[in-house]
Amino acid sequence: MKTIRKVAVIGAGTMGAGIAGQVANAGIEVWLLDLPSEGEHVNAVAQRGLERLQNPDSPGLMSDTATHHIKIGNIRDHLHQLADCDWIAEAVVERLPVKQQLYQRLDKICRADAIITSNTSTIPIRLLTEGMTSSFCERFAITHFFNPVRFMRLLELVRGEHTTDVVMDTLDAFCEQQLGKGVVRCADTPGFLGNRVGVYAIQCALHTAFTMGLSPAEADALFGRPMGIPKTGVFGLYDLIGIDLMADVVHSLVNILPTNDPFHQVAQPIDLMTRMIANGQTGNKNGQGFYRELEDQRQMLDLVTEQYNQIERLNLPLAEKAEKLGLSVLLDDPGPYGQFAWEVLSRTLCYAAELVPEVSDDPVPIDDAMKLGYNWVYGPFEMLDQIGLDRFVNRLKKEGRDVPDFLSKIKGKRFYQAATNTLKSLSYSGQHCPIMRPDGLIRFSELRQTLQSQNSNAMASWFEFEGAAIVEFHSKANALDGNSMSILADALAQSQQRGLRGIIVHNDAQHFSCGVNLSAVRGFFESDDYAGLDHFLNHFQQVVLSMRTCSLPVIVAPVGLSIGGGFEVVLHADKVICQANSVMGLVESLVGVVPGGGGIKETLHRWFANTGDMEKATWKSFMNLGYGRTATSPILALEQAMLRDTDQFLMNRDRLLSKALNELDRTTKAASRESLSLVGKPVFTSMYNWLQTKADQGKLMPHDVIVGSAIARVITGGDCSIGTMASEQDLFDAERQAFLTLVKTPATQARIISMLDTSKSLRN
Repeated sequence: MKTIRKVAVIGAGTMGAGIAGQVANAGIEVWLLDLPSEGEHVNAVAQRGLERLQNPDSPGLMSDTATHHIKIGNIRDHLHQLADCDWIAEAVVERLPVKQQLYQRLDKICRADAIITSNTSTIPIRLLTEGMTSSFCERFAITHFFNPVRFMRLLELVRGEHTTDVVMDTLDAFCEQQLGKGVVRCADTPGFLGNRVGVYAIQCALHTAFTMGLSPAEADALFGRPMGIPKTGVFGLYDLIGIDLMADVVHSLVNILPTNDPFHQVAQPIDLMTRMIANGQTGNKNGQGFYRELEDQRQMLDLVTEQYNQIERLNLPLAEKAEKLGLSVLLDDPGPYGQFAWEVLSRTLCYAAELVPEVSDDPVPIDDAMKLGYNWVYGPFEMLDQIGLDRFVNRLKKEGRDVPDFLSKIKGKRFYQAATNTLKSLSYSGQHCPIMRPDGLIRFSELRQTLQSQNSNAMASWFEFEGAAIVEFHSKANALDGNSMSILADALAQSQQRGLRGIIVHNDAQHFSCGVNLSAVRGFFESDDYAGLDHFLNHFQQVVLSMRTCSLPVIVAPVGLSIGGGFEVVLHADKVICQANSVMGLVESLVGVVPGGGGIKETLHRWFANTGDMEKATWKSFMNLGYGRTATSPILALEQAMLRDTDQFLMNRDRLLSKALNELDRTTKAASRESLSLVGKPVFTSMYNWLQTKADQGKLMPHDVIVGSAIARVITGGDCSIGTMASEQDLFDAERQAFLTLVKTPATQARIISMLDTSKSLRN
């Protein structure tokens, strides 16, 4: 394999800039080129691409450091910079003549061994390379990224007839290990895998909703979490992407798919949507689509009257039940919601099955594409295993529908079969073969199917693997409650008794943990059970404390969000190995409480360790906690004292578990915490005055002052004398007292209820 040290991306649009940004995130020099502009700012197009990457609302870069790896230019003045590039990625407009003219220029400028790829998903390689030299064809491939490039895991890697193994292996390894992508090798077939199945599923849901007269909210509630699909659903996803852009995607697939492909049955334009595009109702980018946000309410488009109305809270017990118990609950329902689910799922799953063996000999690449590219929890064939293949096929036959050849061929079998530490998939030949992943890449969602849990409940489980305990949270959003912490406590205790190597806390969900279960907190205050709430908080504190005080090393390997109580678990690890897109922080102040599981304590200790100045550490902690600040990358988390120099991050989340297992024997226990000398009443008074000033300026609401004062009291000691010593337990106790005091207030209760019932932060 070749080593890639310098990259160029040609085309500074959304995709090209995103690719360049991810290369820069990996610490590699990259040139971002586009057409020259007239006038003084000749690199204006590339500059705009860089500025999009720096947008704080959707950052394509992990930190300011990554910016330094990007150089901008234009293809008139800077094409010579490509002479020593190892990889040139083309992401220009989807017009074949434009691409071919560019390739002719690249063939003359680039090194003979430089890899050249296109980000296209609509033009076959044989057309892209038509008329090119044989040496060019040998080093050409398609690298199809998904938007946004930094966050979407899927990369579809497509080879041409003449592409060499060295080129494919180099791109595979580089994109997987250094760019953090889940690489799926695809045949050069129309639409490849992700968009072919994903857009088909979306179109099925869209047309079925219109046919059945379901509202956007009803369809999204079903074609969402109950099916293991992101909660945006179908109408929300159209708004997110852009109704006009989705129409273009559908049109492009219509143009490249065979005339007998079932996709054409769900690709017809819908009159209402044509009018919406003409009216500028194209989704979130224009402020209105199927939904629109007003200052005080969220509205939904009535698909019949074409008027916006306030969304009433849906009561869909079926969807909630299916989310907990699985797909069969949806499909067993005889009502319209069950019929909608069956229509969409049956057509989508049949479509996926019909692609075998055309696009792949086994289901793994198709399932991977949907999970990595569309954030589905389960791929189509994993869904069929859940439903039961025989049951699925029998229902198709009962309805007089055709059964895909692959499903008929393997009747009575499962697509996935667990063996000892190995998961096998069913090939078109009817044989189960081990799923082969690159060395060092372990997906826990696959591994856990081959393991027997040592202890488990509805919220969490723990397993033993390679001499280590692996603790997994698996509740909704991985919210934590007493059951979650009991499993963690059991894993810690049992691991020491059995003499295991250590404990790893990890999961393969979208997020590590979105914090303590607010519904449980609501249950405590609505039943006036504050003693029970105090017991829960104390139990939480003692469990996370035991992570550090137990005799074995504890590594936490989080992905996605680790906020609130979830981040308090992270804070008490001996070592953290996280993914590059991990988001961390203590956000409790936003719902009117304080961190009650050691978050204040750890924040204060860490800022003191970083600064060596107790007053400065106290103010730093006060600002972070009061504003509920989060860090959107490990680099920023390190700057905010949320991570330590000894913690690590990887680009690819699928390598976290393997890395944690390798690091266990090299991880030393964290030192015991010394008591802190608190800054006392003078600083507390200054903080209180600061809060009052901000409130007088209209920058803080009245309850913000109360919450901020509670945080200040814990970290300063309140009215105590300067130099009063506070142990870990003292700070734990102060956190609990502050939490309980705040949760008794009507204002905090209103914030919690608002977050639970409307998903919105209440400012009061």
